[in-house]
Amino acid sequence: MIAEKMLKLGQSGSAIRDIAAYADARRSEIGSENVFDFSIGNPNTPAPEKVKNTLIELLESSDSLALHGYTAAPGAMNARIAAAAQESERAGYAIPPECVYLTSGASSSLAITLAALVRPGEKVAVLAPFFPEYRVFAEAAAGAELVVVPPAGEDMQPFMAAFEAAVEDGVAAVIINSPNNPSGAILSEQTLRVMAKILKVAEEEQGKSIYLIADEPYRELVYGDAKVPFVPNFYENTIVCYSYSKSFSLPGERLGYIMVPPCVEDGKTVFAAVCGAGRALGYVCAPSLMQNMLAACADVRPDLSTYEKNRDLLYGELSGMGFECVKPDGAFYLFVKAPKGDSASEFCEKAKQFEIMLVPSDSFGVAGYARLAYCVSEQTAKNSLPAFKKLSELYGL
Repeated sequence: MIAEKMLKLGQSGSAIRDIAAYADARRSEIGSENVFDFSIGNPNTPAPEKVKNTLIELLESSDSLALHGYTAAPGAMNARIAAAAQESERAGYAIPPECVYLTSGASSSLAITLAALVRPGEKVAVLAPFFPEYRVFAEAAAGAELVVVPPAGEDMQPFMAAFEAAVEDGVAAVIINSPNNPSGAILSEQTLRVMAKILKVAEEEQGKSIYLIADEPYRELVYGDAKVPFVPNFYENTIVCYSYSKSFSLPGERLGYIMVPPCVEDGKTVFAAVCGAGRALGYVCAPSLMQNMLAACADVRPDLSTYEKNRDLLYGELSGMGFECVKPDGAFYLFVKAPKGDSASEFCEKAKQFEIMLVPSDSFGVAGYARLAYCVSEQTAKNSLPAFKKLSELYGL
């Protein structure tokens, strides 16, 4: 016998990766220059120079055990100190390194956090649109029921009446993602204040802690005057999940952390549960080489110039062609509305006719949109415009 739940997961696949695989096949058939692949959030920009040079220096060192050996399960203390300093700067007060648990990226952080905080049968609320794997982490890792809160409008802020109803109905945790994948929207301070008020009232009425899990792998990728608030300053029972995949352009190297700030109620117990969940799920420690790099590079910030140029180009040009787009304040995604009342899948299939690879929004929890990942080269973004023009003409825009 096998675990039927895991078999179903293994056979169901991912819309994002299915389209990425289709794009790979088309590249081999017609050439890379003829395929406009906006399917997957794989940063095209190189790692920052300090990160690259630090890794080279580490690999050329002779201390193999320190470089590649096991660390403590929560991570090497020098790397935790560096991550805590990064959070302290955002918080405006000191975050002890003992509050930080290093992980193999944000996916591990989320799976561990949900397993630590949520009991089987409890509910976890997510704000649509949301990263599809939230459903997997909540349902498979924690045995929870997922409750989806729809957006209120084109700015992708949550529909507060639906959020309040979900919380009042009883949830153990709420996952937020800001800047958002797939829309690039940032939750405003006003949104966070209202959410915090609703959660605090529910905690008092229900006599239990309700945790807000802030998934923040894109928080360094913001444009103009946009700011990503430090969520625990709005709601104390907040757990922060972070990843260096996007800020360091190292998505395949897997490094992130869980931060349980001192303001969390009974925070030491919560952190111990995080450690226990990591152990139960088989996460021995985060990659040691990446931890050594982090100790020297936590202060590095990404070069956003290519992302910003691609955002401005594609948002401006597609809007001018008649497409309706959510203007992103962060991340590297453009959320494009399907024209003429088409479904998301119909829109993406028509885009394929012109070798444009987009991801339909259905798995993100909303209908009628497509996600465009503009973390591509500037040349790819420019070269795609004639294809988008043909797509707009097909719709008569």
